[in-house]
Amino acid sequence: MSRVARGFTLLEVLVALVIFSFGMLGMAGLLTVSVRTNHSAYLRTQAFLLAQDMADRMRANAPALWQSPNPYTLNSIAVPPATPAAVATGSYTDPCVTASCTPAQVAVRDLALWQAQVVQFLPNAGAAIVCQAAAAVGTPKAPYSTTCEIQMSWTQLAITNETVKPDIFDWVFQP
Repeated sequence: MSRVARGFTLLEVLVALVIFSFGMLGMAGLLTVSVRTNHSAYLRTQAFLLAQDMADRMRANAPALWQSPNPYTLNSIAVPPATPAAVATGSYTDPCVTASCTPAQVAVRDLALWQAQVVQFLPNAGAAIVCQAAAAVGTPKAPYSTTCEIQMSWTQLAITNETVKPDIFDWVFQP
């Protein structure tokens, strides 16, 4: 008498379960890499938007760019930019709202607000702004004749035991 086999044996079910488990482990690893890459892209986008914001502030206050020393200079890529206590606590009052400000005062205000945003949006942030000195020939004219450079650095939390190295965004532009 021939016996007809129907259904699955326990061994076949266990083998299928092991194969399925390896597939799920691979998907979990892929999800981890995807989340890390997505967060890295988010931080790079934030850095670009912050740099664009400061460049627009500098373009809007062109007379300050011609001053010596340039009030937009910030040399602190290695350390977090200092956020004034009033800005950090939310008690900052804009001095340019109640009275007119000089271009240098506007630059100081722009820099203070921008530094607070850099610290808020980028983890372990550092920032630097350096503008080449403009040639002092006659009356300054728009556009600013030399370039400025904005550098920002930040570090991300490591998901595994990998070495954490800072990401750096560097943008050279003519205001």
